[in-house]
Amino acid sequence: MLNQVLKDLEQIASREAVSEGFEIVVFQVRTNTQPMNIQAQIRLQGGGDVSLDDCARFSKVLGDSIDNSHLFDISHVLEISSPGLNDILTTDKEFETFKGFPIDVLKKNKTNSQIIESGLLHTRSKEYLLINSKGRISKIPREQVIQVRLACPT
Repeated sequence: MLNQVLKDLEQIASREAVSEGFEIVVFQVRTNTQPMNIQAQIRLQGGGDVSLDDCARFSKVLGDSIDNSHLFDISHVLEISSPGLNDILTTDKEFETFKGFPIDVLKKNKTNSQIIESGLLHTRSKEYLLINSKGRISKIPREQVIQVRLACPT
């Protein structure tokens, strides 16, 4: 019975998220806490940043929907948040924001082997990713770039 209630809660959360322009990234219900804790991490369907106002608005919508479902009658806490920063850079805004930060670039070379090149993020254009490796600028064609990840400075 509890498993069905949890599935129903997740379906309600997903339905409401879609109707509000969000998607659920993580959905957890902690039944071992007093009161029960329902946590949802959301992101905008088209990408972009989730604001505090977005979280508050979705909390109201989801909270009302859960209350109106009558799935359970015990006290609970609803927490809405965004998943935060991903360490993989994908958008132009992320590349601009993290200019100068240490990165690891997973790329394929001429023989299609995968290699990692590390350095400081310089810029990204439509054709190239430029990184500063020990004072030298490396120009990596974007079609060779598989993934760019923020690195921990060591």
